[in-house]
Amino acid sequence: MSKNVLRQQGLSAKVSEKSGPRPRAARQLRLVLVGFTVGLAALALVIYAVLPPPSRSPQIGGSFALVNQEGETVTSKDLIGHPYLVFFGYTHCPDFCPTTLLDISSVFKELGADKKISALFVTLDPERDKPEVLKTYLENFDGRIIGLTGDPQTIEAVAQSFRVYAKKVPGQKPGDYTVDHTGVVYLMDKRGKFVSAFNLQRPPQQAVRELQAYL
Repeated sequence: MSKNVLRQQGLSAKVSEKSGPRPRAARQLRLVLVGFTVGLAALALVIYAVLPPPSRSPQIGGSFALVNQEGETVTSKDLIGHPYLVFFGYTHCPDFCPTTLLDISSVFKELGADKKISALFVTLDPERDKPEVLKTYLENFDGRIIGLTGDPQTIEAVAQSFRVYAKKVPGQKPGDYTVDHTGVVYLMDKRGKFVSAFNLQRPPQQAVRELQAYL
């Protein structure tokens, strides 16, 4: 047998040795890929089971019964039929609260005095913000802003239903304090359902156009 034939046979043998394991390696790779895919599917099912669907997302707001600046009880049911804003603050607030209430007043003025809408100013300082204090304080703003107060436990429950953060911060004088709190203004529709955070950092005309969609 010639050397060329031997070389060709040897080359064929080497090629066969290299190509022989490939089908087995391909099968192993397919098994790994299948296992990886099954693992991802299983993980997706676990995540789907653990995470709440959109219908179970935390609710913003809820039923309440508080006392307004006239000493009258106001409930969430009393507000059904027209949209309203909700803002949590307190009368001793140095600047943020009065600024927000002035912005709301500007939007309501632009909207028109004949429009049935209201804003709830819920105090986070019920120890100091009694109905008579709220009444005097709110005389500086639009008449459709309703001050609401109550006992500390009730106020805390309402604040929690709106996911509001509030914490007393001691002042320099004994017994004095401020309240750090969430500054969100909540827009509620005619059914008393939360719509979205209401943006006051824009011209009143733009804010009015959003409110008109819910009147």
